[in-house]
Amino acid sequence: MNLAKVVRPVSAKLQILLWSRDLLFLVGVVAATYVGYVLIEARISQADANDVLISQIQHTQSPDTTKVQPAIQVGDVVGRIDIPRLGLSVAVLQGTSVRILRLGAGHIEGTPLPGEAGNSGIAGHRDTFFRSLKDVGKGDEIQIQTATGLLHYEVDWMKIVAPSDTSVLQSSGDASTLTLVTCYPFYLVGPAPKRFVVHAHKL
Repeated sequence: MNLAKVVRPVSAKLQILLWSRDLLFLVGVVAATYVGYVLIEARISQADANDVLISQIQHTQSPDTTKVQPAIQVGDVVGRIDIPRLGLSVAVLQGTSVRILRLGAGHIEGTPLPGEAGNSGIAGHRDTFFRSLKDVGKGDEIQIQTATGLLHYEVDWMKIVAPSDTSVLQSSGDASTLTLVTCYPFYLVGPAPKRFVVHAHKL
């Protein structure tokens, strides 16, 4: 038998399918590698931020009164936020750039620091550090550890707003309040059309 007559050339349609399969496999490998890199980077950043916070606390408690706390800069560690009931615990960095929110929660520039008079804003990604906010409830305790001490807040309300609605960050008097912001809906592929807001008052 003449094998040359039996073996048929691969059709153009089959070639496209094979090429598409290989391309999708490559895209999947690249995507998985990127996600792994991001998760490892975030975990390392969180560990480093906790070390920095411990150092800040020790610095603050030092009897050397000549030490002056430097002004906070973008990317600096602000503290750590914990919501015990939800098992949420994440370092808070100064700023809300894409990179900062990939590494932790971000203190919204232009709002007071946690513990100061006014409404302190903290943002986080719904698909990583702030995912568990979907289960937050009125009365939940929020703790924020800063260099100067442990702050306690209690959740007043939750609200869904438009991204352009900045009224939720406005202060009401000299009271110390806290506003957490993340994207909404929590389970959605692509840019989120709304923002999920949690407001709390300092105890």
